[in-house]
Amino acid sequence: MILGTFLTAFNQTIMSVATPELMADLKISAATAQWLTTGYMLVNGVLIPITAFFMKRFTTRQLFQSSMIIFLVGTILSAVATNFPLLLVGRLVQAAGAGIIVPLLYNVIMKLYPPAKRGTVMGMVSLAILFAPAIGPTLAGYVIDILSWQAMFYGLIPIVAIVILGAHFYLEDVSETAPAKLDFNSVILSTIGFSGLLYGFSVAGNEGWSSTVVIVSFCVGIIALGLFTWLQLVSAEPLLELRTFKYGMFTLTNIINIGITIIMYADMILLPLYLQDARDYTAMESGLLMLPGAILMGALSPVAGKLFDRYGAKWITIIGIVITIATTIPFAFLTDSTSFSYLVLMSTGRRIGMALLITPIQTAGLNQIPLSLSAHGSAIWNTIRQVAGAVGTSLLVTVMTTRTNTHLQSSMANSGTNTEPQQHIIIEASIQGVNDAYFVIIIIAVISLLLAFFIKNNKQVLEEETSSAFKKLSESKA
Repeated sequence: MILGTFLTAFNQTIMSVATPELMADLKISAATAQWLTTGYMLVNGVLIPITAFFMKRFTTRQLFQSSMIIFLVGTILSAVATNFPLLLVGRLVQAAGAGIIVPLLYNVIMKLYPPAKRGTVMGMVSLAILFAPAIGPTLAGYVIDILSWQAMFYGLIPIVAIVILGAHFYLEDVSETAPAKLDFNSVILSTIGFSGLLYGFSVAGNEGWSSTVVIVSFCVGIIALGLFTWLQLVSAEPLLELRTFKYGMFTLTNIINIGITIIMYADMILLPLYLQDARDYTAMESGLLMLPGAILMGALSPVAGKLFDRYGAKWITIIGIVITIATTIPFAFLTDSTSFSYLVLMSTGRRIGMALLITPIQTAGLNQIPLSLSAHGSAIWNTIRQVAGAVGTSLLVTVMTTRTNTHLQSSMANSGTNTEPQQHIIIEASIQGVNDAYFVIIIIAVISLLLAFFIKNNKQVLEEETSSAFKKLSESKA
């Protein structure tokens, strides 16, 4: 399951360094190309709420294998794509399979391990969930420089097939199934709600924040999500049990999770655009810049889990966010001469900070809820994470695009008509647009830091069913 999670997480960010090449190859804009990443995360976010129903209705093996098969189909479609629409369809099909994997894995962990050991186990899982998307751009950049962007998907096909085959022989069922009815009204409302918000953020850069299409998208999204929330609260068997938010630590850590997710995923889009468009670095060089941080992030994730089991989440999270802020500030002051080694150092520092805080806040939040709500808690956590990543990426690309145009218009109004100076002005405007987007990231990080001071290291008071469930599971294994 961890290997399957690694592959789906890795696949989520491999498009980041390929964005400039895709823009040239498929003749699309940056706002259009980012849909390959944000669309992937959006489908994840839309489908994850349904996983609580799936985990009740199907066995662990059935659900895992089905998800990986869907992911394989999407990978094949992406590999053979010759145009943007087909590539986007392939990515969305991939996301449909990948969206189920992570909450399923978290639910299995909640059922197999007691709270005192979950931090360490979550740290091992984070090795896949955090390390994979961080190393994805590096490997993807290497492949793109040698072959083509299609080769990234061809390389995934045999590995995914091996995971599916291995799950057939070795994966055991953890949870028991029960009859369940899917609430289609909730599915439709959540889909419309999340899609409306994301579409509004995505087109704001081109259409303007006050345009009719943006305002209508936001209104439709907010109304649909409001109706979805009301329906979950009055339903006897909700698609997503939103009453889990009555647990304070779960709610607080989810809010912090929104900020951290935006910080992590947006950077994977902004930095390659700066390096390849404004600085003429290759895709491979862009990926290599992120490699040291990816390695350290993977190595520190299990350590962060063990530190959580020993000390709790509060101060580990605070230290992690402080490191992240300190190493993000330099990215708000990029120039056309910022050294590569300096960028490597700061990028690595950001990954160290995020490695220290992601596992603790996640484990602290999930530990707060009773075992009977673990499936819903896992689904909610990952829904918020994916939607935050999608909306955050769209928002920051929109900020970058809007501010680049503003800087360009201002500079062009004060410049001559010489071709060479104009080209330099365009590059400078794009760098300033990236700087402004990173400044927004810093603001989000500071808000997350202030919220982290309210984290409590209280032990979870589990329901009586928790101990009996572990006892029953141990007896069945014996």
